[in-house]
Amino acid sequence: MNGFDKGSLKPNNIRNMKYKHIFFDLDRTLWDFDKSSLEAFAEIYELHKLKGRGVESVEQFHKKYTVHNEKLWDQYRKGTLSKEDLRGRRFYLTLKEFGIDDSELAENLGMDYIRLSPLKNNLFPQAINILEYLYPKYELHIITNGFQEVQDIKIEASNLGRYFKTIVTSEEAGVKKPNTGIFDYALKKAGASASESLMVGDDPDVDILGAQKSNMDQVLFDPNATFVVKSATYYVVCLDEMKQFL
Repeated sequence: MNGFDKGSLKPNNIRNMKYKHIFFDLDRTLWDFDKSSLEAFAEIYELHKLKGRGVESVEQFHKKYTVHNEKLWDQYRKGTLSKEDLRGRRFYLTLKEFGIDDSELAENLGMDYIRLSPLKNNLFPQAINILEYLYPKYELHIITNGFQEVQDIKIEASNLGRYFKTIVTSEEAGVKKPNTGIFDYALKKAGASASESLMVGDDPDVDILGAQKSNMDQVLFDPNATFVVKSATYYVVCLDEMKQFL
């Protein structure tokens, strides 16, 4: 990420007592989206006998899918692509990479993926540990851009719901991160002010900048130490590191 300097983000050891509410992103922050997605792809690959259709491996299929999915998700986030079009098109474009022009198969893959992936109970290391630590001290909430019905299943399957007072999806709010509208909606639903709230997320462009524009402090969670960052309030590579300042 351009314009960021990791050096300014190291948390101090002084507990900041101003926070009363902590908002979490879900995918790639608490719920391990990539691991769960690959597991779902393995099932789909066998279920639809894709090897016999010329798709050499699950990993190859997932890699090409990821490229198309990220581009289409960006369009969906900006409001130029519908949820329905996103679901099937990302698989259709992936199949085309392997010389398969089959819109019906793409739709079936899309439906099976939505059915299987949220049932994968893969959380990031220390996710439960940090929630157990924070739950008695703060009111916890979720703000996610994911599809309502899919995120509900993920939260139930992973037993995360017990920790959170409110859960806001972009479909419920009518706008997607980083639009300040979803943060304002979530704050109002939680009965929280921006000055007493902290946003935890993995995406500098979506979670961090969106929270900044809403005058919320932020924690950038960067488990692979991918980003060069400067303007997030805090920076962690492990969720447990939040204990240093909360």
